[in-house]
Amino acid sequence: MTQLALFDLDYTLLPCDSDYEWGQFLARTGVVDGEHYAKQNERFYQEYKEGKLDIHEFLRFALKPLSEHSRAQLKDWHDAFMREVIIGQLRPQALDLVKRHQDAGDLCCVITATNSFVTRPIVESFGIEHLIATEPATINNDPLANYTGKVKGIPNFREGKVQNLHTWLAAQNLSFDQMPCSYCYSDSMNDLPLLEEVSNPVATNPDERLRNEAHKRNWPILELFA
Repeated sequence: MTQLALFDLDYTLLPCDSDYEWGQFLARTGVVDGEHYAKQNERFYQEYKEGKLDIHEFLRFALKPLSEHSRAQLKDWHDAFMREVIIGQLRPQALDLVKRHQDAGDLCCVITATNSFVTRPIVESFGIEHLIATEPATINNDPLANYTGKVKGIPNFREGKVQNLHTWLAAQNLSFDQMPCSYCYSDSMNDLPLLEEVSNPVATNPDERLRNEAHKRNWPILELFA
């Protein structure tokens, strides 16, 4: 029987927030109006941590730069982002956690609110094939075309993660009924609906609100980066 291992990405497998860091990278390198963009990026980041984020407002902000440049140019910038920011954040503790599940034959998937343009190369760095993320829309839904600045489907956030997870499982001809054991690792109270969906929720590097919830529910707490 297949076991499922779900991993949030930001502050779970990474000791940073890739969405926030990508925004800061764009501001720092002059791709966007640096000072204004950085301030807005900081505001959205704080609202996320406080559980007050308007996901649709944020995605209009975050996906707009993708729509203003070619895919080739975006890839060049992302390659630099990986070298300068992300590679140094790939920690042995997180890589080992993923490998333990892979070695056990579990179906491993990263499930993140951060869009797939930013996250797919990061997820591949962990050796994970499967990714459920917020999907940036492309012109005429052509996967190779330029981005439109809009979202394709349901933003992968809070309850949206649960909906997208079930859609993804169905595409794999799977369901929770077929998996006697499922794990979810997350740091954020925003992922409470997803953590409630699995048989083994693990509060991983949890924020204060999730830490308190984990204590109430007797969920295990894992500190990967302590």
